Amino acid sequence: MGRRRIHVYHALFDSLPVDEAATRAAVEKWLEEVRRYRQVGWIRKEAFITARYEPQYHGATHVVSQPTECIAIGNVDKEAELIRKSELLDLAMERLSEEQREVIRRSYLDQKGEYDFISCGEMGISDRTYRRIKASAIRLLAAALKLEVYKKEETQTAKHGVG
Repeated sequence: MGRRRIHVYHALFDSLPVDEAATRAAVEKWLEEVRRYRQVGWIRKEAFITARYEPQYHGATHVVSQPTECIAIGNVDKEAELIRKSELLDLAMERLSEEQREVIRRSYLDQKGEYDFISCGEMGISDRTYRRIKASAIRLLAAALKLEVYKKEETQTAKHGVG
């Protein structure tokens, strides 16, 4: 009887004290940000008022307020971050199996917003298999994108009776 091959990410992921719910939430947040960026692009923030040409000093700190500069820097930084996230997701998705890629694409990256039970019917697999593939793909993406959230040390000592 043949043994099932374990992916190196699974071996690593299962051996560490990872908070699976928090890790899944972090991966889903990442995927949602990338999906929005790919569909809409980055909507830049704009200043609501025009800044004065002369410095405006506030109180005794003598710090010059530069809201337009801060907004411009934030816009450039946020767009660069979203481009980097999109590229990293593409690299991580290449490491997944074809089924896992399809499940992640259908569940998180498509514009349709279909329910999982519709997607699994279209793919010709059971709901349980679909959820299993989705969970393993999220674990692999979390490891590849370094989004794992680890359990705190106190919960580990309480669980094992050490302390």
